[in-house]
Amino acid sequence: MNDHEVHEECLRLLRDGLPDPAPDVFDEGRDFLPLGLDKDGDVAAVTFLHQRGDGAADTGAFIEGWTFHRRDGEWMELGGAGGSAPDQPLTRRSSGELGRHLHKYGSGRTVRNAGRLLPWGAKWVNEARLRASAEVAAVRVGKRVLDVPGHGHIVVVWSARRGPIVEALAADGAVLDQLDLDRPSVPGRPAADHADL
Repeated sequence: MNDHEVHEECLRLLRDGLPDPAPDVFDEGRDFLPLGLDKDGDVAAVTFLHQRGDGAADTGAFIEGWTFHRRDGEWMELGGAGGSAPDQPLTRRSSGELGRHLHKYGSGRTVRNAGRLLPWGAKWVNEARLRASAEVAAVRVGKRVLDVPGHGHIVVVWSARRGPIVEALAADGAVLDQLDLDRPSVPGRPAADHADL
C-alpha cells in the first residue's frame, strides 16, 4: 500500500466509518485492513493492520496509526506511527491472556500547528492503540463510547494536554477496568478484583 492509498482509505473511513462487522481477512490484492477509528471534535485517528510481503507467517505484520486535524471542513493528515503486530492479531484474547481488560500496545503524537512562526505553543494530537479483551463490549473515553470490533483493536485520539482515562465496559455497561493513558501501561487487576484487597 503506497502513501496515496493510505491517505485515500483514511479519508474514506473518516467519511463513512469502519465497516460493520469489522473485516477479519485480507481482501484479494490488498495488504491492509482497517482496525480502528476515533474522532474527538476536530481531531481523529485511524489504524490499519498491514501484512508484509506475501503474508507468510514468518514475515509478520504491523499496525500503523494516522492522525488528522479538521480545518476548513477538510480532514488534514498530520502524520503516522506504527509497530509490530502481536501474533494472530485478529484473534480476540481473554483478559487472562492479555493480563487485563485493556492493553496499550502503541501510541503516537503529532503536532497540529506546525506552521506557527515561533517554536513554543505547539498543539498536539495524541493517539493510543489498545487491545480490548473478549469480555469488553465497548470503551468509554469521557463522553464518547466506542464499540469494540470483533478483533478487539481500538484507537483513542485526544488533543488535551492530559491523556484521558479509558474505561472497559461489559455488555451490560458495567466497568471492568480503567486505563489512564497518561501513565505507562502495566499489567493490572480488573476493577472487580480490587474489592478483594
